[in-house]
Amino acid sequence: MAKKHSDTELVSNRRASHDYTILDTYEAGIMLVGTEVKSLRAHGGSLQEAYVLVTDLLVPLLKNANIAPYRFGNLFNHEEKRDRKLLMHKREILKLKALSQEKGLTLIPLSMYLKGGFVKVKIAVCKGKRSYDKRSALKEREQKREIDRALKDQ
Repeated sequence: MAKKHSDTELVSNRRASHDYTILDTYEAGIMLVGTEVKSLRAHGGSLQEAYVLVTDLLVPLLKNANIAPYRFGNLFNHEEKRDRKLLMHKREILKLKALSQEKGLTLIPLSMYLKGGFVKVKIAVCKGKRSYDKRSALKEREQKREIDRALKDQ
């Protein structure tokens, strides 16, 4: 019987849903060096300040993502904050390029995960939230918790 691979999340960007309104998501492959994959499997990465940029040559790049150096990767270790090429279909790249050029929209990586032995990146098309939007979202979440507690106690 064949063993089925499950989607294992390696790194996530938790602040993205707080700071941005997520409009749409895409999945992309990523070109990594061997020590980067090993470091990600040991949960040595961060997407906090990362963003996606589509160049004029239609090459999507993951910028500012931090993947910690692999502990056992002496001479052949990778650079921590290098630009990493994303692998997507051309029609998706064209769509992302058009969306990123719209005013107020940005491309943010939400998570990196394993899918079938390959590392994938979930990219979101986002619109920045204002501070009052963040406060209202927190207030709604707190009210929902109180309602759930009240229903649970009955």
